Amino acid sequence: MIIESLNLSNFRNYDYLDLALAPGVNLFYGDNAQGKTNILESLFVAATTKSHRGSKDKEMIKIGAEDAHIKLMVKKRNLQNRIDMHLKRSKHKGIAINGVPIKRSADLFGIINLVFFSPEDLDIIKDGPSARRRFLDMELSQIDKIYLRDLSDFNKLLQSRNKLLKDMAFKQTPEDEITLDVLTAQLAEAGEKVIAGREHFAGDLKGITKDLHAKISGGREDLEIQYVANVKKGTYVQVLKDDRARDLRFCLTNSGPHKDDLEFQINGADARKYGSQGQQRTIALSLKLAEIELVKSVIHDDPVLLLDDVLSELDSNRQKFLLDNVGSIQTLVTCTGLDEFIEERLKINKIFYVKDGTVLSKN
Repeated sequence: MIIESLNLSNFRNYDYLDLALAPGVNLFYGDNAQGKTNILESLFVAATTKSHRGSKDKEMIKIGAEDAHIKLMVKKRNLQNRIDMHLKRSKHKGIAINGVPIKRSADLFGIINLVFFSPEDLDIIKDGPSARRRFLDMELSQIDKIYLRDLSDFNKLLQSRNKLLKDMAFKQTPEDEITLDVLTAQLAEAGEKVIAGREHFAGDLKGITKDLHAKISGGREDLEIQYVANVKKGTYVQVLKDDRARDLRFCLTNSGPHKDDLEFQINGADARKYGSQGQQRTIALSLKLAEIELVKSVIHDDPVLLLDDVLSELDSNRQKFLLDNVGSIQTLVTCTGLDEFIEERLKINKIFYVKDGTVLSKN
């Protein structure tokens, strides 16, 4: 898979940008706060409809402008697709694929497969469970449209059930009781599908990550990943029924996939509690490289790798392992300078200098 070109207008600090990207490694360098990450963010938005920073659409529109555009061409298994995205301050974004508007953002997923690695990802082990659920959901949604639909259904039903629980705190009617029963059954059904999808993905992730971590650590560390479901598969409807009084009291749904987590153990010890910063970063690196392998196995093509100033956060051994495993994957790298190590370890196909929302090709 190759992203051939990117065009931006009024996105973040860019008035206008037109880039032709190389199939191999594209390096963007420059001082901080010049717009390097904004380029990678625009690609992520075009692939997933969401910012990796969690920003709202209006926050990605250049100050003083009413809208922004992201356009790109991507080639996947020799088929070209053009994606046009129109961000608006006061309306939902517009998306078109090959000039045809789409009504559901889910139709966009899978056209571009990205693996995004930023300094924030290095904290996935010590961060809260929501970061690890987001990791599971984002990767699964890119490669499994059925999971994306199930997750969307679950989130909508969870929101509806929680709203009803809040309304029932003030007044309960027989109709509300019936509606709660219906929502409970529907939420349980959708939740079971989410649990099954995550469990299967975590199982696939486990073996690949274990091998990668052993290689990075020189065989000194044994990594185990455990998907920790908040409720056991096949029991969710009963758990919701048992929790009914408590849910009404707290005006929210207390149990379900929205409480799941991933646990990591190194040589039998909880990596979140007892792992060193170096060990936790090795796990994060193993996860990202495992993502690449999983995506390859599903789409039978390479994903596009986005490395956002992450090399500066890794020591030389982890840098070397990451760069040695990039292979033929199209990679976009941001950094503050043309580090000699990168030039020695990585064949750079295109170099861009970024300053004040302007990008200059240097080769």
